[in-house]
Amino acid sequence: MRETSVDVAVVGNGVLGPAVAVETAGRAPGLRIAVFGPPGRDGAATTAAGAMLSCFGEVTRYTGWHPAAQAKFALARQALDRWPAWLEQLAEDAGPPTGETALRSHVPGTFVVLGAGAGAIASDNFTALCRAVEEHGEPHDVIDPADVPGLDPAPQARPQRAVHLHREGCVDARAVGRLGGGRPPAPGTDGAGHRVRGAGQRGHGTRGPAGRRQHARRRRGRPGRRQPQRRADHRCAAARGGAPAAARRRIRPADPAHPARRRPPGDPHPNRAAGCGLHLLPLPGTERQYLGATNFVTCHRPDGPVVGATEILIRSARQEIDQALADSRLTAWMWGARPITLDGFPLIGSCPVAGLHFATGTYRDGFHCAPVIARHLAVRLLGPGPADADLAWFTPHPAPIETMTVEQSLTETATHAAETAREHGLRLPFFLDDEPVATYVRDRAHRLFDRLGHPVALPPEILLLAFILAARGNDHPARWLAGHLHAARTHHAPAPGV
Repeated sequence: MRETSVDVAVVGNGVLGPAVAVETAGRAPGLRIAVFGPPGRDGAATTAAGAMLSCFGEVTRYTGWHPAAQAKFALARQALDRWPAWLEQLAEDAGPPTGETALRSHVPGTFVVLGAGAGAIASDNFTALCRAVEEHGEPHDVIDPADVPGLDPAPQARPQRAVHLHREGCVDARAVGRLGGGRPPAPGTDGAGHRVRGAGQRGHGTRGPAGRRQHARRRRGRPGRRQPQRRADHRCAAARGGAPAAARRRIRPADPAHPARRRPPGDPHPNRAAGCGLHLLPLPGTERQYLGATNFVTCHRPDGPVVGATEILIRSARQEIDQALADSRLTAWMWGARPITLDGFPLIGSCPVAGLHFATGTYRDGFHCAPVIARHLAVRLLGPGPADADLAWFTPHPAPIETMTVEQSLTETATHAAETAREHGLRLPFFLDDEPVATYVRDRAHRLFDRLGHPVALPPEILLLAFILAARGNDHPARWLAGHLHAARTHHAPAPGV
């Protein structure tokens, strides 16, 4: 068996892995760096991503609740500032035509609309977004929803409010993935790798293509994949956040005046109850557009798109964004699993295992935050450097971060469930409000908390997962959460919280 040596082994070939490799190689050209990951990346988040460069568009009513949430927002703001120059550098390194294609795929500007059927949570999130752009001086326009180009919802679904974010937008994730170290590795066994550059020394080993064994002095955790449940890392890979249903759709070529041909750079809705915002994005240079995305949390990696969730996605987009979607053609259906931790915060940085660094648990923000995460990890890999106070919140080994009390968690979960039920078509008689649904969910969620044995305030998305599955007779999430929380409490002091 042939053996080669590398200085840095990056396990994971989504957007974060190659980004770290390229950033590290640029800072230390003499290092030998290898990126490992399966060819094709089937079911990966990066290959299915809509790749919205969204910072203020991701603001919710929870953003200001806790310093960790504020630190996550600060990370997204840094990335928003860095993306244009970072993309240009990657494109220059790649050269034409790959680099030019990626640059053309960057479309600045995003329209965010508040739909007619928005509940209290989506409305609060939109208000929080508007407040944030004002407080931070972010370029934007508050506009009449009727002036959003290409927006053609059903009459009963005309949006209430709209804002144009000048600096946000989108890129084609597939085009960016072909840049520099982000190109797919050569076919090989599971764990196929490719060298970025440099020469180095022997250290820890991992198997590469054609049976070769790669050795590395420094290792980096697998971004976007489940990490082993180590005693040093009890927030890692708590659950899977899905983006399992995203469709590219083709506009009818026989209708050149179709309003969708003037589609704005992006027209998402604010983040909804227990999910992300609906969005329709252009794919420059083609007649295709990207429709996304569904969102649900699961303890196991899904095998493909879920029928119920994808049906809701298409129906909502047709009613709330563009009625003519009904006549469009689907050219590709993409799905992928995004990593989410128990507390919803990413895992970034070193852990007690010497030489091992993590970049995972980024949920919806991994693509957008890649330039900043890559820079941070490259600095940490190459030696002591100035610490980023914001990223200190996301060190991989603490117990879950609690941004609210247990009672607040129960109340928020009940509110999310009731609003989600309405989004899914629940109709109550005029003399009832959402309270019966909220009370039922709160009672069941309280029973779940009692079974966990550890009063940890979980985010509504995580608690709803356990509640929904328990209601279907699936006891696994509750048992898994109980064991996980017991391990976290045993081996770690409580993380900073309320």
